[in-house]
Amino acid sequence: MSKITEKIRTPIAEEMRVFEKKFHEAMKSEIPLLNRITHYIIHRKGKQIRPMFVFLIAKMLGQISEKTYRMASLIELIHTGTLIHDDVVDDSLIRRGFFSIHALWKNKVAVLVGDYLLSKSLLLAANYDHHDLLKVICRTIREMSEGELLQIEKSRRLDITEEVYEQIIRYKTASLISACCEGGARSVDTNENVALQMQRFGELIGMAFQIKDDLFDYEHNNLVGKPIGIDIKERKITLPLIYTLQKASSEERKWMINTIKNHNKDKTRVRELIDYVKRSGGVDYAVQKMTNLHKSVLKILDQYPENPAKTSLKIMVHYVIERKR
Repeated sequence: MSKITEKIRTPIAEEMRVFEKKFHEAMKSEIPLLNRITHYIIHRKGKQIRPMFVFLIAKMLGQISEKTYRMASLIELIHTGTLIHDDVVDDSLIRRGFFSIHALWKNKVAVLVGDYLLSKSLLLAANYDHHDLLKVICRTIREMSEGELLQIEKSRRLDITEEVYEQIIRYKTASLISACCEGGARSVDTNENVALQMQRFGELIGMAFQIKDDLFDYEHNNLVGKPIGIDIKERKITLPLIYTLQKASSEERKWMINTIKNHNKDKTRVRELIDYVKRSGGVDYAVQKMTNLHKSVLKILDQYPENPAKTSLKIMVHYVIERKR
């Protein structure tokens, strides 16, 4: 665990320790194969940023309850389930430096395990009559699916606008972080206005998170494990490209589209496109957008009294746009 992550976790260190035990319980099944797979998943967990958002928001606003732990668990169930599905869709053999479920147990099992985890998240909310949380996660699962499908459609047609790009990242990435923050607020019985403000807070930071991820495609030296130009290879039109396409001449636009459509595996051609996007201000424009989102997020936090959880949220917000991976 990095020093920055440890610092963020400080006000909720005990809650995260208890959460890990509760999450293990939430993953259990009577089916031995499922238990073997979920055991494999649990012991290769990531930084757990999303549960951290749940606990930090809840602790900033009130007293953490059993409902908070359930919200953190169902969010992690959704996140894990969708990652397993993503690996099937993308035919990814590696996840977080280890073999993916898809690689080890093949497509059929991976899809069913993803379905199982998503259904567990819904049941966890329904079994305890957390209808407000159930509404949040159902909306989130729908939006994440819509975002993925919209991106697939647009990558085929290459007709994406900045408005459509924002819709894709709002649904595909930001919706889950938004659910973390809204759910964290609802778990401590805040009023509706505060819950909706936390939803907006999560949406903005989630969009900034995705723009930062997209910028890694243009960096020569990043630690993310993402090869330079991989989005272009996969015909994903992200914000730096969108800006550059809008500013390009007709001839330059044709060259760019032709590169993305027909030469996206030519390393030299992709490198030329990346350099052109940088020279044209596409990367700078995306960085400015991310910075503006960052400022809006901090304005929301400024409305709340100072406490250790709020301090950690501020560190988290800075980490999102400054991270190297």
